[in-house]
Amino acid sequence: MPWIDRSADRYTRLMHRRAAPPLPLLSAALFSVALVAGAAEPTADDFSGARALAHLEGLVGLGPRPSGSPGMARQRQLLSDHFRTAGATVVPQRFRGRDPRTGQSIEMENLIVEWHADRKDRILLAAHYDTRPFPDRDPVDPRGVFVGANDGASGVAVLMELARWMPALEGPVGVDFVCFDAEECVVSPRDPYFLGSRHFAREYLAGRPVGTDVRRYRCGVLLDMVGDADLAIWQEQYSVEWDDTRPVVESLWGVAARLGVRQFVPRPRYRVDDDHVPLRNIARIPTCDVIDFDYPHWHTTEDVAARCSAESLSAVGRVVLTWLREQR
Repeated sequence: MPWIDRSADRYTRLMHRRAAPPLPLLSAALFSVALVAGAAEPTADDFSGARALAHLEGLVGLGPRPSGSPGMARQRQLLSDHFRTAGATVVPQRFRGRDPRTGQSIEMENLIVEWHADRKDRILLAAHYDTRPFPDRDPVDPRGVFVGANDGASGVAVLMELARWMPALEGPVGVDFVCFDAEECVVSPRDPYFLGSRHFAREYLAGRPVGTDVRRYRCGVLLDMVGDADLAIWQEQYSVEWDDTRPVVESLWGVAARLGVRQFVPRPRYRVDDDHVPLRNIARIPTCDVIDFDYPHWHTTEDVAARCSAESLSAVGRVVLTWLREQR
């Protein structure tokens, strides 16, 4: 159960981390990537919030996507097809975990998406792609349908749109996207969080291949809850306090300031236990958390696509894409 510390407001709260009837399944054609031959060199302004929002809506249209579910299996296939079509190598990283609803062991799977695999110096961009089994903070229906538009789909939707620009990414740095399973495969405070990122971190620490080869990451960025229509991304406190992650925060927010992206607030606010914690503390990958935790629909049936916006997704995508292009 993550600890959220609003030290700027001088109070703390202990909260669970991570809703609405499923939308109709959209055509897989929506997710195909159009790479325009002979187009002008893209800029950060070319990151399309509208495309990212369409991806988000399509993921939500699959319905609930908790670990081990048919919805998760459909999403995994859709994402694998999408990233491969864009030119990536997609490698599954399978592991097993306990389904807290049944007590049974189930197969779980992180997706590792490799760009420019020949480049040894690498950056990790991550998001979780599972949805919470139930909207347990919903005041009316805490065992209702949870589709996780912001909390589950938004970070993945940004990665899906970023895929358009990865084949042309210049410079010495390669990039891996990782979609983590079982970030919140929980139904009670006793259930463990972050199963996917913990597994990834342990494999990385042991020097085993993550993807097609043994990797060494310069740093990482986690995207979580970045689609809120009223977006305000304060600096997450662990990310600022850790000496090795603070430069990542400063460089990202510096890019946002130069681009005039007002949604990035250059002050710390929340301390959030999230997938970046095992990445940094177990794998020793300096990873910062890009997250907007001021989201009233968190873990409720109201976390639907209508609560997200193309403008918010565009703000995050523009900053991350520019930041990637500036890595040397």
